[in-house]
Amino acid sequence: MGTVEAMRYVELRRHTDNDDDALTQEGRRQAEEIGLSGLHPPYDAFVSTGARRATEMLEILRDAAGQPEAEVTQRTALRSSVEDRWRAAAKAAGKGADLEAMRALDPDLVEQESRLLGAALREVFRSLPDEGRALVVGHSPTNEAAVLGLTGRAVAPLGKGDGVLVTEADGGFEVSALP
Repeated sequence: MGTVEAMRYVELRRHTDNDDDALTQEGRRQAEEIGLSGLHPPYDAFVSTGARRATEMLEILRDAAGQPEAEVTQRTALRSSVEDRWRAAAKAAGKGADLEAMRALDPDLVEQESRLLGAALREVFRSLPDEGRALVVGHSPTNEAAVLGLTGRAVAPLGKGDGVLVTEADGGFEVSALP
């Protein structure tokens, strides 16, 4: 009989509506709404990219999950160091563009960043116990790039507050949309 590896789960969400680096009142309301029906606690880790807007949303979700005492960990490796380059690629590709459209304009950006961000997402998985679950709040298109770098599969652009569930099982990864 073969050994069955334990499963691990990461819910990866894009932050809600913001103004600069802070959630707007609407963004806070949107996060509270997600907290009412869109969570799957308990969580072993709450992870932010370190951006204020991501951390604010994560704190709202952590409280909604009934785990207000849990620590919010910042993993800045989940946040790109070349955000201006991402913005330029996204703007040139057009509103709602996916990673493939950005890759056509700046292939080095998408390849290098997907590799780096995917490695950072892999570290989140490695930090979890067997059957563990993390809630991660980050940004778009870097969340999508992290999934691509980890799984080799592209996901559709994430709207504000939207997310994906990445499941690790038997050494592989599966991705599905979060409701």
